[in-house]
Amino acid sequence: MRKAFIFLTTILLIYSCTTVPITGRQRVNLVSDSQILPSSFEMYSGFLKENKVSKNLAKTNEIRQIGNNISKAVDKFMRANGMVAEADSYKWEFNLIEDKSMNAWCLPGGKVVFYEGILPICANADGIAAVMGHEIAHAFAKHGQERMTAGYAQQLGGVAVAIGTAKDDPKKKAIWQTVYGIGSTVGMLKYSRVHETEADKLGMVFMIMAGYKPEEAVNVWIRMSANGKNSTPEFLSTHPSHETRIQDLKAYLPTAIEMAAKYNAK
Repeated sequence: MRKAFIFLTTILLIYSCTTVPITGRQRVNLVSDSQILPSSFEMYSGFLKENKVSKNLAKTNEIRQIGNNISKAVDKFMRANGMVAEADSYKWEFNLIEDKSMNAWCLPGGKVVFYEGILPICANADGIAAVMGHEIAHAFAKHGQERMTAGYAQQLGGVAVAIGTAKDDPKKKAIWQTVYGIGSTVGMLKYSRVHETEADKLGMVFMIMAGYKPEEAVNVWIRMSANGKNSTPEFLSTHPSHETRIQDLKAYLPTAIEMAAKYNAK
């Protein structure tokens, strides 16, 4: 059973491995847009019905304008690089929610939410663009689909371990379960940090393409760090530490500027 599972997993990895545009990272994705986007759009619609949309029209309009500018830059990149079908599948939408949480997110297919609580951290239009670029990057790189794939693999692996060790003595079986449990949990946490770092980089490229100042991406995380909201040790966190993000974004800035100029020239 273990050999069959390993063989099946290997075949799936080979045939579902693709490359994230711009960063070049190899990813495994078994979830198609046709599978996930209808649910994503339905979930977004349900969220808006169940949560208070902000009454701050000025900030709502600013969020939408910045979102439209960055999404146009992403659309331009996709159409210039043979991703027309993907570009057509996005249904961009941007909303501001009356909530003091310091949060923002983007569902697969381009459905974005900002919470009012993150606006002081953004501080200005370029700060909003930094957060917007990061969230849009998650959708662009299909991180949601990739995480779903990882979740399926994790569940399948758990079943395989249980079946594959059924004839083992209890102590040996417990060891297999423990190894799998620790490996899968920490692996998923690290996997998520990979996505966050990639979204930081892609988001910086996209905000530059849309005409915003990339230095503000660094400043957003400096303000976030000053706010003192990250006390979890990095190795147990699904996100990089603020200090790591600040240093990584500073280091990536010249590359992002160069890439944005290259893609805008097409």
